[in-house]
Amino acid sequence: MKFVLIFGPQAVGKMTVGQELAALTELKLFHNHMSIDLVSHFFSYGTAEGNRLVHLFRQEIFESVAKSNLHGLIFTYVWAFNLQEDWEYVEKISDIFKKQGGTVYYVELEADLQERLLRNKTPNRLEHKPTKRNVDWSEAELRSSLEKYRLNSNEGELQMENYLKINNTSKSPAEVASIIKGKFQL
Repeated sequence: MKFVLIFGPQAVGKMTVGQELAALTELKLFHNHMSIDLVSHFFSYGTAEGNRLVHLFRQEIFESVAKSNLHGLIFTYVWAFNLQEDWEYVEKISDIFKKQGGTVYYVELEADLQERLLRNKTPNRLEHKPTKRNVDWSEAELRSSLEKYRLNSNEGELQMENYLKINNTSKSPAEVASIIKGKFQL
C-alpha cells in the first residue's frame, strides 16, 4: 500500500499533478475537494458541522483504502504549517497507512503567486472543484490565506522519510508527476 500526500497552497497544482500521477500509476486519486464539495451541498466547509463531515468522510475512506488490496492512494491537502492541528492531522492520516504496513510519500508543491492566480481559473480546476467556480471569491480567499497561514515549509523543516519538494511554477503537471513517480519508484 502506497499513500502519496501531495500538499501545498491553493491553486499550486495538487489535483492536476495527482490526476497525472494516477494516470501513470495504479494509485487512486482522492483530491481534497471531493469531500469538501460533497459536504458543501449541506454545510459550508468553514462551519463546525461541515468540517466534521469532511473529516469523517476522509477518515473512513483512508481506513478502508489502507485495509484494501488497492495499490494505493493519492491525497491532496492544503497544510498550514503555522497550525499545530494541521501537523497532527498529517501525522494521523499517515499513521492510518503505516499501521497497515503501507509506505507514505510526502510531495510538497510550491509555485509563484502569479502562476497560482492563473491556475486558479483553469477549466480543469473549475470543472473538478465546484466551490471554486466563483473565481473572484476564490482569488480573494487565496490571497487572504497568505496573511493568515504559511502554506509551504521552510527549508529543512520537514525531515520525513520519502519527502520531495518541487517548485512547479514552470513545470507541467505531467513533468511533475513523472518526477514523483521516478523518485519514489511508484
